[in-house]
Amino acid sequence: MRPLKQLIRFGREQALSCLFPVVIFASLAITKIVPLPILPRYDWLLIISLLMQWMMVRSGLETRDELKVISLFHLIGLALELFKVHMGSWSYPEEGYSKVFGVPLYSGFMYASVASYLCQAWRRLKVDLIKWPPFWMVVPLAAAIYLNFFTHHYWIDIRWWLSGLVVVVFWQSWVIYEVGVTRYRMPIALSFVLIGFFIWIAENIATYFGAWEYPNQADAWSFVHIGKMSSWLLLVIVSFLIVATLKRVKAKDRIVKPIDFV
Repeated sequence: MRPLKQLIRFGREQALSCLFPVVIFASLAITKIVPLPILPRYDWLLIISLLMQWMMVRSGLETRDELKVISLFHLIGLALELFKVHMGSWSYPEEGYSKVFGVPLYSGFMYASVASYLCQAWRRLKVDLIKWPPFWMVVPLAAAIYLNFFTHHYWIDIRWWLSGLVVVVFWQSWVIYEVGVTRYRMPIALSFVLIGFFIWIAENIATYFGAWEYPNQADAWSFVHIGKMSSWLLLVIVSFLIVATLKRVKAKDRIVKPIDFV
C-alpha cells in the first residue's frame, strides 16, 4: 500500500501546484458555457487572471520573487503570441477590448501559469538538481530554443537538433524531489517530456473551450496534432531552465547524497 499512498501524496502536491492553471481552465469553460455581461469574454478572462494572480501573492501561495518570474513568463509568452498570431499560426477570433494586434492580454497568463506550476512544484516537492550544466551552457541553449520559435518561419526549423542538444547537455542531470519523507530522482530529460505531454493535453482542453484556434479548427474543433507536443516540450525546457537558473542564483545548491533518495 505504501507505493499507492506515495502516488496519492504526489498527485495531491501536483494538483495544489496546478492551482493557477486550473483556475484558467475553469474560467475558459465557464465563460464558454455561461456568457458574462457587460464585457467580452476575453476581457473577463483577463480580469479573472489578474484577480487570481493578486490572490496568489496576497495569500502567500506565491512569493514576490516568484511573481517576478511569472511576470517574465507573461512577457515572453505575450511576445511569442504577437508574432505567431501575426504569422497566422493560430488566432483569437472573438472580440475584446484588451486585444493588442489580435492577441488578448489574458493569453500571457497561460504561459505564466506554467511558470506558476513550476515554482509551486519546486517548493512543495523540495526540488534539488544534480549535475546541473553550467550557466554558460544553459542560457544560450534556452535562448536558441526560444528564438527558433520565431526564426523557423524564415529559416530552417532546428527544433530536432535543439532537442538532441538538450539530451546531450542534460545527459547526466537529475531532478531530486521529495514526497512525504522519501526522496526520489528522475532524469531531467524525462521530466521535460512528461510536463510537455501534460501541457499538450491541456492545450487540447484549452482549444476545445476556445482559448485560441488553430487554422484546422476554424470550422469544427479537432485534436491538436501530436507534433505540437514537440513545441510544448521545447517551451517547457525554456521555462524550466529559466526557473532553475533563477532558483540557483537565489540560493546555493544543497548537497544531496545518493543514499538520500530512491
